[in-house]
Amino acid sequence: MDSLLVLAADPAAWVALATLVAMEVVLGIDNLIFISIITNKLPEHQQARARRIGIGLALILRLALLGTVAIIVRLTSPVIEVFGIPLSWRDLILIAGGLFLVWKATKEIHHSVDPTPTPDMFDQRKPQLGYTSAIGQILVLDLVFSIDSIVTAVGMTPHVPIMVIAVLAAVTVMLLAADPLANFIKANPTVVILALSFLLMIGMTLIAEGFGAHVPKGYIYAAMAFSVAVEGLNMMARRASQRRGGNKAAH
Repeated sequence: MDSLLVLAADPAAWVALATLVAMEVVLGIDNLIFISIITNKLPEHQQARARRIGIGLALILRLALLGTVAIIVRLTSPVIEVFGIPLSWRDLILIAGGLFLVWKATKEIHHSVDPTPTPDMFDQRKPQLGYTSAIGQILVLDLVFSIDSIVTAVGMTPHVPIMVIAVLAAVTVMLLAADPLANFIKANPTVVILALSFLLMIGMTLIAEGFGAHVPKGYIYAAMAFSVAVEGLNMMARRASQRRGGNKAAH
């Protein structure tokens, strides 16, 4: 308790907490996009529950990993060498997670644009994914994002209480944003391709980082923000065009 009071009285600890909360929220966006896309393919009555379970699993994994910080730190020690590049367990997990994201995003993009007659992925009466399968896929990516999140937290502060508060804050934001984000994606089918493109880019980033090529996150999120802005303008243009068409039909 005394150590917590000392931390609470330390301005540097508050700065570290604010920075870490912001970082954890940003890292949680990737996780949330994946959860939204996967759960939107379930029957409507299962979607909200699956999102809550997915986010709950993310919280449990992050807190469990925080309880093994010493082990997590050791995950960064090289255990194997591939093409002359030393890889740690964390690197291997990031590479595996990145490959999974690239495979999943590519598969979903193919289903979205395939001209052959296939079941509509947006038709909620024809779910394309089983409930257990959806939770399993969410669990796999939760693990990858959780390890990346905790390693980032360990690198920013040595204080576990600050890490716990930051993780709880980030997961709370994910929980509040989950349904609005999923509903927005469902209501705007073109956004699905954009979100899948983000997952493809994030997957490639994870693979690159696993092989030791550091990609500044600022570049990634700046590109995502620009793409969202362009899609927002496209949506505004479509709605304006629909209104003009409606007015002409009325006359």
